[in-house]
Amino acid sequence: MGLFTKQAEEVPCTVEVSHQFESLHAHVRFDNGAIVHPGDEVLVHGAPVLAAFGEVVVEERTATITRASGLERLWTRLTGDLGAMELCEFSFSEQVTL
Repeated sequence: MGLFTKQAEEVPCTVEVSHQFESLHAHVRFDNGAIVHPGDEVLVHGAPVLAAFGEVVVEERTATITRASGLERLWTRLTGDLGAMELCEFSFSEQVTL
């Protein structure tokens, strides 16, 4: 991995989409054991996986993992906590709004 260069790799993956009362989720598992690192991008190929209410759909697909350059990975690690803190913005109020 270079400081300024990106690399892409094609990997087999399994996509699971659940649309149930107990669980609403979408997961991608890389079948070759590939690991995604900070700054990497993943593109799963194919049409969107749609599950009707009550269904769990599992499909085998191919994904492209574009590895971040060394500089992008460093930047993501340095600024990642700041992005997570934006999710923590909340407030409390004694008023009840109807």
